[in-house]
Amino acid sequence: MWLSLLGACLLISFTPGAGAINTMTNAINAGFRRSFWGILGQQAALLMHVLVVAAGVGLLVAGSPVAFNIVRYGGAAYLVYLGVRLLLTKPVPDTAPVDQRGAEPAASMFRRGLLVNLLNPKAIIFFLAFTPQFIRPDFPVIPQYLAFIGTVVAVDVLVMWFFFAAAAKSFRRFTRGARGARIMNLTFGVLFIFVAVLLAFTH
Repeated sequence: MWLSLLGACLLISFTPGAGAINTMTNAINAGFRRSFWGILGQQAALLMHVLVVAAGVGLLVAGSPVAFNIVRYGGAAYLVYLGVRLLLTKPVPDTAPVDQRGAEPAASMFRRGLLVNLLNPKAIIFFLAFTPQFIRPDFPVIPQYLAFIGTVVAVDVLVMWFFFAAAAKSFRRFTRGARGARIMNLTFGVLFIFVAVLLAFTH
């Protein structure tokens, strides 16, 4: 069962989404090492989603169209905000090492990562359907939930940091000049808005 969980987590984590876009943006703008703060925020949101589902609140969100839509449109609006902010950001040429350019504070990166994942009601619906597949009621529940969330978080951290953040390092040479930085801002800004549209209008 755990091997099945591991395989499912790998497939889910490698699927591009708002978290992957956020991670790559952080890695390009703040560096590979500091992008970890945003990843930690995303994992905190995943933990909260699992706790919500475990507490049964996920049933309420899944069964209430109003609650679901409030969170759904709130999450979409936040992603649009991130996208527009990138589109309007004045490009800064990479004339110095990323870690020495007055990068975004760790707390800000953590908070954005938290909100990107937290304001996604489909994650609650997903965990509501996904979690019971790996929890056996005839065994102690708490150790199973600990193993479940530990596996989900560990896999997502490894994929986000060593795949998406590492992949973003190859784009850094394109951001050495103002033109390249502008192209990257436009690209990731549009991607954030695209994900927001999918979140808002895909049922």
